[in-house]
Amino acid sequence: MKVGTVASSQLATPRGLPALGEVLVETRDLSKVYRVGDSRVIALNRVDLQIKRGTFTAVVGTSGSGKSTLLNMLGGLEQPTGGEIYVAGQPLHRFSESQLVSYRREQVGFIFQSFNLLESMTALENVALPLSFRGIGKHARLARARVVLTQLGLGGHLNHRPGQLSGGQQQRVGIARAMAVEPTLVFADEPTGNLDSRTSEETLKLFRAVIQRFGQTWIMVTHDHHLASFADTIVSIGDGRITDITHIQHDSQGNTQPHGQEVST
Repeated sequence: MKVGTVASSQLATPRGLPALGEVLVETRDLSKVYRVGDSRVIALNRVDLQIKRGTFTAVVGTSGSGKSTLLNMLGGLEQPTGGEIYVAGQPLHRFSESQLVSYRREQVGFIFQSFNLLESMTALENVALPLSFRGIGKHARLARARVVLTQLGLGGHLNHRPGQLSGGQQQRVGIARAMAVEPTLVFADEPTGNLDSRTSEETLKLFRAVIQRFGQTWIMVTHDHHLASFADTIVSIGDGRITDITHIQHDSQGNTQPHGQEVST
């Protein structure tokens, strides 16, 4: 199977979500302030953002712009200092720590730059591991992991350990691990940072194929504007504020036609 294509059989879609194309994620006046000694560092400054279900959003900015802070709060890893976050109508900003743990376990998938695969485990075991935290039995979680890996073209590498896989293959195992939990949202933090340019583009094409096939909603943080162009929407951020939102139309040949929407700051 070519990279960038996904087989036709589909995994289950989580219930209780808005229809495809309707708003899934919304922030209102979202702010995050860190205290460093006697100083206050404003990481996010009253961010308003809407993300629709079934879309691919890239958040672009330099180091220290606030993009990773935004991702961490949408992923339930940090609580805001002020403002509101809603995911499928759920007020994340009001969640207790135990509720955030459940949210991360049940509704969120993460893809990391460093892959974060366990070297002692096979690809199949790495993908199945998060399902054990949901109490899914060994047979069922291995079966689901096998389906997802096969969907991503890794059916012949189920029993390979990370050291036996290329960087691109390892990242696909990371994608499979995120997909296996059937998440509402997938967050990717600089997911191609350890890949060469060709493999990075192939990985981003695969992201688009997965999103289109399964109707998932992906949010990627990157500093690379070229890779961001594979997304449906580019959210540019600087000094904790959204500076621009650009919507991208992709034709059947993969060419892009941006339509910018400037955001006042």
